[in-house]
Amino acid sequence: MRIPLSAPDITDQEISAVTEVLRSPRLSLGPKTKEFEQAIADYVGARHAVAVNSGTSALHLCIRAIRIGEGDEVIVPSFAFIAVANVIRYERATPVFVDIDPATFNLDPSQIEAAITPRTKAIIVVHTFGCPADLAAILEIARRNSLFLIEDACEAIGAEYDGRRVGVLGDLGVFAFYPNKQITTGEGGVVVTQNARLAALIKSLRNHGRNDSGDCFEHVELGYNYRISEINCALGFEQMRRLDAILARREEIAEEYSRRLRGVPALKLPSLTLLRRKISWFVYVVTLSSEFSEAGRDWIVEEMKNRGIAVGRYFAPIHLQPVYRTTPHRAMNLTVTEHVSARVLALPFYNLIQSDQIEEVCQSLTGMIRERDDLLPRPRDEARLAPSRFTTPIP
Repeated sequence: MRIPLSAPDITDQEISAVTEVLRSPRLSLGPKTKEFEQAIADYVGARHAVAVNSGTSALHLCIRAIRIGEGDEVIVPSFAFIAVANVIRYERATPVFVDIDPATFNLDPSQIEAAITPRTKAIIVVHTFGCPADLAAILEIARRNSLFLIEDACEAIGAEYDGRRVGVLGDLGVFAFYPNKQITTGEGGVVVTQNARLAALIKSLRNHGRNDSGDCFEHVELGYNYRISEINCALGFEQMRRLDAILARREEIAEEYSRRLRGVPALKLPSLTLLRRKISWFVYVVTLSSEFSEAGRDWIVEEMKNRGIAVGRYFAPIHLQPVYRTTPHRAMNLTVTEHVSARVLALPFYNLIQSDQIEEVCQSLTGMIRERDDLLPRPRDEARLAPSRFTTPIP
């Protein structure tokens, strides 16, 4: 792709930091891991941070640490990356899919209580696309019903709710650092918490269930090899030094997209500001108007691809994925999820994208919208529109 959907931003200083680790005798669970963990903890205001090899591993360890198991239920959005539900199934528990707020694409607090049963043990709230969820309302529901709250902040490092950085308002929080994220470790994730017992348990679980006795052959938990390398952490630590500048740059890119696309009738643009919330821009996602069908959206995706411009269909609903048609789960009314997921487009978004590239993306998109106008269903055809059933996984 001439203009990719995402791209990492790696400096010479970060390459030097990785090279320095490679010249050292310690490549795993060494000083760089501790430095990176401390940098994350300090930044978000957590007492404890535990680095692991991916955001998915981090989510899994949260589920494991709060002893979710067979017969339990966990409330999650379906409009999210599939890992958020998979980690529940790893422990033979049941994901319960709840609908989203059409304005923010986050869990809709007004829909949560109807999904709670005596088997419900936790809520996983995803800060979708870096936009904080309505944490005040969701925290109140969790506390009133004695539920754990896990913040999936994999897309939201640096986002804030009521002046506090996300990840530390629930019982556990998770960040991820895949190359498409705001900062990257190549592969990696971090669990943050204020709870010393949970932090100690997660540290044990990431390293084969070992304890702190110093005996590497004494295992007190059924653990995993979810360790992250010193190489990844050296990169992550250096990227953390630039995080505020990176977030500011990404906000500028979002503002430029909004300036160029403002006034296009067929597009709903993301809000640049929201009451009580500060966005950490992970991606810039536009929503096609209701007159567009899913086929019209997918035509735009392919035509942009033919021009060398990558756009993403974030997100395919989890409950409609082929694997979840045969995987135990429970779904509430997901009308908004299915409507939105058929019409969203993630535009190319990364630190180093240039203004001329943004202009090309916007001109191509608006031109295709005009070109498809003859294929848009008229209002009288709206009733015949089938709900979304696409199943293409996120790359």
